[in-house]
Amino acid sequence: MANATLIGIDLGKHCFFLHAQGARAVMRYAERRTDALGRWLQALLQRRHSNVVACALANKMARIVWAILAKGGEYRAQPAIA
Repeated sequence: MANATLIGIDLGKHCFFLHAQGARAVMRYAERRTDALGRWLQALLQRRHSNVVACALANKMARIVWAILAKGGEYRAQPAIA
């Protein structure tokens, strides 16, 4: 099955690009975040290349967005556990 296109833009690739760009924007301020996602991101940045981290974060954010849209509700950042 072919991906839907809109004015010559492959929506699957376009959505992935937007998620990756959003992840890179979040990564710029990773050291300021004190929630669980921020700590996970900081730990991953110490172990992996930034491009791998951006892809992992984009995937994680996409799953969070899907869960919010599928179940309804709003995003609540989890506090970091010491």
